[in-house]
Formats: sequence, structure tokens, C-alpha cells
Amino acid sequence: MKADIHPKYYPAATVICSCGNTWTTGSTQEVIHTDVCYNCHPFYTGEQRIVDTEGQVDRFYKKLEARNQYQAAAAAREAARSSTDQPISVLELGERAETALSTAGLTTVTQVLEKLSSGGDDACLALGGLGRKSLIDLKKRLRAQGYLAEEAAQTP
Repeated sequence: MKADIHPKYYPAATVICSCGNTWTTGSTQEVIHTDVCYNCHPFYTGEQRIVDTEGQVDRFYKKLEARNQYQAAAAAREAARSSTDQPISVLELGERAETALSTAGLTTVTQVLEKLSSGGDDACLALGGLGRKSLIDLKKRLRAQGYLAEEAAQTP
């Protein structure tokens, strides 16, 4: 071995646990302080306790609570988004199509869905200013929002 490159070895190093247990072992440090040992570790004692030395458990619970809050907010946003009592502007159809629908008295998504279900495509095409392309875009947006089923959205 080369001289002066290795740390000093203590064959009788003392290990001190936070529970008060001490023992000797060989180490490069003369005194070692530890938080848990074989006398107090939950695995060896059979106790159900959480060993939290750096606040990791508290951080985990904070993250879990933040996740639960995020999921609740996302569910509320989804419920608000899927509500059919929204104005037709949420569909982002364009100025001409929105003007044609509002002129015909269809200002909410519910009214548009009722018009589509009662009169079909022909009733919507009969509205002034709403053409086939605008109707196709309207149905695509309703389908994307989850208001129309795929089989009901087929155009002739």
C-alpha cells in the first residue's frame, strides 16, 4: 500500500444510536452517531411506526393533498365544461356561424342540440347563414366536446 493516501482506521470505533444503544465496530471515524439501529428499527422490533428523519413523510402527505385538490378542481372544470347550458361561443365556430345561430334564437349548446335532435340536418340547414360546411364544423365541435355520439353525428 502507498503511504499517506488512506484514511486512519479505528478498530474500536464507537457507534451511538439515538435510542441510547452503543456498540463498537471498525471504521474510519472514531465516533458514529445514527438515528436507528437493530434495537429500535421498526423492521426488527415489529412496531408500526414511520421513521421520518428529514420530513419526507410530511412532504409526501403534502404532495398527496395537492394531488387530491388538483383532481377535485379538474373534475369541477370537466363538469362545468360538459354542461350544456353554455353559450355557443364556447364551440368557437366562427363569427358567421355564431351569428346565424343566434339570429335563429339558438344561443346555448342545449338549444342547438335540441334543434339537431328534433329537426336533424335539414332543420339546421334551413337557418339563414348556416351552410353545410358550418353544420359539419358545428357537429365536429359538439362531438369533440362530448355532446354528440359518433353514430348520431354522421352527415348524409
